[in-house]
Formats: sequence, C-alpha cells, structure tokens
Amino acid sequence: MEATVLDRLLALSDLLQRDMGDSFAADLTESRVHALWVLHHLGPSTQQAMSQALRVTPRSVSALVDALEAAGYVTRSPHPEDRRAVLVALTPGAASMMARMQRDHTSLATRLLEAVAAEDRDAFERGLDAVLGRLRELVASESVSYGLEEERP
Repeated sequence: MEATVLDRLLALSDLLQRDMGDSFAADLTESRVHALWVLHHLGPSTQQAMSQALRVTPRSVSALVDALEAAGYVTRSPHPEDRRAVLVALTPGAASMMARMQRDHTSLATRLLEAVAAEDRDAFERGLDAVLGRLRELVASESVSYGLEEERP
C-alpha cells in the first residue's frame, strides 16, 4: 500500500519530534520546552497568559512553572500592575538556550527547504500553509478523526 499524504505528514511530525527530543536537556520534557518556547516568544507572562497559550489548565501551568523554576529555567516576580498576579520570565541562561534553539530552527528550516527545487519553494510553502490552515479549521471544529472511535474493543 502506498503511503498517503497524511502518512507522510505523520512521519515528518514523528521525525521532527524525535529530533527535538534528542536535543533537549535531560530535565526538559516536551511540555517544559513548549512552555519555555511560549515565554521566549511572549516575554515575561502571567501564568494565566501561559495557560491560554499552552492550552492547559492553570493548575498544570503552576506545576510546570514550579518544575522549571526549580531547575533554574524561569523566575517568578510580582506583577508591576496587578499585585494578585505573578510574572514568569526566562532566566538569562534559559533565554540564551532558547535563542540558540531559534537559530537552530532557522538553520534546519533552510536545510530542509534545500530539498525542494528553488522554483518550487513558493508553491510548496503556499501548499503547506493551506494544509496547515485546513487542519487548524478541522481541529477547531472537532472534525478530525482517525477512524478509531468505531473500532475500539
């Protein structure tokens, strides 16, 4: 049986996940790196803002921030305008690590795109954007199914 486009997208996703996992420090899980990535892009944030960006419960964010703080990746400080809130920020070492990760992502993207002929790159990126946009729509409408619901024992 020939691999479908979805099969190839899933294989791509799996390879990217494995590559990222191999590059993390031992104390960094995928969810911790995701939280650091959010802070890298948003800057110092409240746990409420992190909860929304990560699409997890506030309790989960608290546990995540506790672990990241204990490991020396983030700090908590009082919010300057809301005394009930706390700001979470990357430590200088974590900020440097995330900047390096951003550079590595840019380099990898360049290397991956070299596999596509220069004259095809614009079309490839437009197609990728279209597929990604459609998947976001389907996920938002909960219309994505892998056919597993009917076959559960």
